[in-house]
Amino acid sequence: MSDVYAPPQDPLVILHHDHQVLLVDKPSGLLSVPGKGDHLADCLIARIRAVFPEVLLVHRLDRDTSGVMIFALTPHAQRHLGLQFENRQTKKTYVARVWGELSPRTGTVDLPIGVDWPNRPLQHVDPENGRPAQTDWRVVRVKGGETRVRLMPRTGRSHQLRVHMKEVGHPILGDPFYATGPAREFERLMLHSETLQFRHPDGGAGMRITAPCPF
Repeated sequence: MSDVYAPPQDPLVILHHDHQVLLVDKPSGLLSVPGKGDHLADCLIARIRAVFPEVLLVHRLDRDTSGVMIFALTPHAQRHLGLQFENRQTKKTYVARVWGELSPRTGTVDLPIGVDWPNRPLQHVDPENGRPAQTDWRVVRVKGGETRVRLMPRTGRSHQLRVHMKEVGHPILGDPFYATGPAREFERLMLHSETLQFRHPDGGAGMRITAPCPF
């Protein structure tokens, strides 16, 4: 993957839209929010704002991760959803392809994560100063020296899934930060936010939105 920011120009894929919330399928390679400098101005929220000027940010996905993102269309929805994320009342499921044959079939990584200060923006496992982080996994398929796995983060640390998979010896394929050698040589980061479960800000009904995995 190149270090030059050249985001895909795919049209906006809307998964759900009503008077309070908007859910879209973010493509890999596109920033969620603007970076520093004009060359990093093109991002998902800017593209959405061109269609929905009232859009408000709720959470983020890494640039190289694809999949479901939720945005608020009212201040009430932003507050409501923000509290759900903060209080771990939302549930996210990711699909990943990882290096090697992950076993057992299910498990949990429970390792604290903190900023790797000399190498920002990288994160690393930090038993002394890191914040608690837990990721559940469930193997889907093992084939050809790699594993397709569903990852269910219980916490929302920066780069959590990427750091946890690297730490257990199964880095996510195509990861420009945490994979090395052949595991890094893929056309994209093989990490996709497949489903998001949340309570609707207007009435509290449970919702589950899915974006099909592209790999």
